Amino acid sequence: MAVTEQGGGPAEPVLKVDNLKVYFPLRRGALKRTVGHVHAVDAVSFELMHGRTLGLVGESGCGKSTLGRAIATLHRPTEGRIQVEGQDLSTLRGQALTKARRRVQMIFQDPYASLNPRMKVCDIVGEGYRFQFPGEDWRARALEMLEVVGLGTEHMDRYPHEFSGGQRQRIGIARSLTLNPSMIVADEPVSALDVSIQAQVINLLDRLKDEFGFSFLFISHDLSVVEHIADEVAVMYLGEFVERASDIDIYTNPLHPYTQALMEAAPRPEKGARGLRKKTLEGDVPSPIDPPRGCRFHTRCPKAMSICAQQAPALKAVAPGHRVACFLHHEEVR
Repeated sequence: MAVTEQGGGPAEPVLKVDNLKVYFPLRRGALKRTVGHVHAVDAVSFELMHGRTLGLVGESGCGKSTLGRAIATLHRPTEGRIQVEGQDLSTLRGQALTKARRRVQMIFQDPYASLNPRMKVCDIVGEGYRFQFPGEDWRARALEMLEVVGLGTEHMDRYPHEFSGGQRQRIGIARSLTLNPSMIVADEPVSALDVSIQAQVINLLDRLKDEFGFSFLFISHDLSVVEHIADEVAVMYLGEFVERASDIDIYTNPLHPYTQALMEAAPRPEKGARGLRKKTLEGDVPSPIDPPRGCRFHTRCPKAMSICAQQAPALKAVAPGHRVACFLHHEEVR
């Protein structure tokens, strides 16, 4: 769906990722010689519009978190560009990079490990604001954000160990909002929480996105969570996007065999479903050190063709707003 501004012209994306690669070197021996690379993210390109939520799903180790951290400038890209509101973050250094980091903030997976146990809550939430805007009333800003997430003045001078897991994640959310970012990267923000608390945090994030107007990259392995919060969904396998579409299309009409397998494996609270055996993929995920030639999924794909082992399918549009990297749906192959 095309997004337009009030003037009628096409809106610019808040995030534009172009041919992004993030490789980690493998070093061995006393001299730490590089003997290979882990292809964590390999040639990923996409855009995210203002106010939209992109859900990123896939198995553990597929590169979701690495992609999110690269966008938040916690990993430096090996190749490619990351543009936020037209500015290429991958070229920035020093003070320019520090200033640009206001635009992209991150919510981490583990609320127990992501908060400094020696800092009070007011210092944790207000630290970024105090650093970026010296001389401003950072305590007032910290209190404002704590109240936004359902905490208050009585929590300001406590330490993280005095809070439950859900409250700690609310503190992390307040910290991410303090600088009024253009977009937030949430890396599995509810996976470490009790099921009873997950819905509360998801509803809070959904409300805050509408209230503050930021764009959202929501990373998760839980398809039911992504279905609730995302406008669009991208499916990632072994460092690459294999399918991207609206949340409705992904959940009602998945086209890539890997997406179909993920949907089939997802638990469903349906009556009488307890005795049904779920279809599972055969084989193990190939090593990202030496990914397979051609389509990276062909070694496990039940519908693989001979071309799949020879050529890598491009991520192509097969319907309005629906892109898939699979020869089964590419017109020239069919």
